[in-house]
Amino acid sequence: MIDKSMPGSTLTFIGDATVRSLVLASTKLILEQQTPGGAYPASPSFSAYAGYCWFRDGSFIADAMSAAGHVESAELFFDWCSNVLSSRSGKIRYIVAESLAGRPPADGQMLPARFTLEGDDGNDEWWDFQLDGYGTWLWALAEHSTRYGRSLERWDEAVALTVDYLVCSWDRPCYDWWEEAAHQVHVSTLGCISSGLASIVAAGHLDEERALRATETVELIRRRVQNDGVRNRHLTKWLGTEALDGSLLALIAPMNFLEPVSPVGKGTISAVEEQLTVRNGVHRYLADSYYGGGQWPLLSCFLGLAQEAAGNRSRARELLLWVASVARDNTELPEQVEGNLLDAEQLQPWIDRWGPSASPLLWSHAMFIRLAIALDTIHPMDRSESGPQTNEKGL
Repeated sequence: MIDKSMPGSTLTFIGDATVRSLVLASTKLILEQQTPGGAYPASPSFSAYAGYCWFRDGSFIADAMSAAGHVESAELFFDWCSNVLSSRSGKIRYIVAESLAGRPPADGQMLPARFTLEGDDGNDEWWDFQLDGYGTWLWALAEHSTRYGRSLERWDEAVALTVDYLVCSWDRPCYDWWEEAAHQVHVSTLGCISSGLASIVAAGHLDEERALRATETVELIRRRVQNDGVRNRHLTKWLGTEALDGSLLALIAPMNFLEPVSPVGKGTISAVEEQLTVRNGVHRYLADSYYGGGQWPLLSCFLGLAQEAAGNRSRARELLLWVASVARDNTELPEQVEGNLLDAEQLQPWIDRWGPSASPLLWSHAMFIRLAIALDTIHPMDRSESGPQTNEKGL
């Protein structure tokens, strides 16, 4: 169990000027690190991440940059995704055809979760078969289109390939957000796929047959989650368990898979606050031992977004200020902080393996930007008055 007895530090010294300063530093970092081809490096210096871009991390980063008014940056990333997918059109069509014929390819033949910054497959072994990132890129693209009224035409082929890939693969076990538990069907993965498909259908740019297949898949996913992915009035880490995972927060906000004030939405927020949150820092899950199982600032931002969506703006602001308080030199947000480790004995073995944990992590910076915008702490430049669409989903 998490020890919540330790006194928390006051955050009264942190004000909007500090938040704005960190948002500017975060934006500057992301823009400087983005490659000319559009890729967002996960972390520029961490040994295991350097030189790679994930569809998942990158899509959340692109959404934050879009929400902050950096249209060109977001669309450059969408171009990168499109090029990665279109260059593998033959492979994707093979996967789809074999899956529909009842011969789904082995995990190693599926699309990887990450690619080199140039869009190539990686040369080292990784926990690569993950589906959530492909749903997340569809969601981020559709949100951007809605936010600015942008046409999706230039990404047509990549969108169609992604929809077909997800429609035939959504119910396969795969690695989760954390590249773990490959033999489970993860609720956060299902939610990302559903949100991506539903958002791209709502954008109105799919042909009728493909839109119908995507809509049917969304409904299948919702029924599956309702039946097997809810326990004790909260979403679960994977189907058939009672365990909790911080990644589930994204399904409440910003991805709108689950209505925040529904019983399951409120129950999921409450469970994360009770089980995974200590002094505003959110753990991934209770059995986490990666780098000792620290607290992830990006998950505190997701909790803040969920609380804000549920109307609890004061709580969301507390979480925003906590994230600002753990920035190194007031400018650098890490992947995780070590103030309340779940398994301290596992910290040094990971340091010995890969060096100190990732810092800066561009995904952490992006989620801080996203939460600051949601709380109107900063004002996005040249932002459309028509904000992202929301869904009313209560499961």
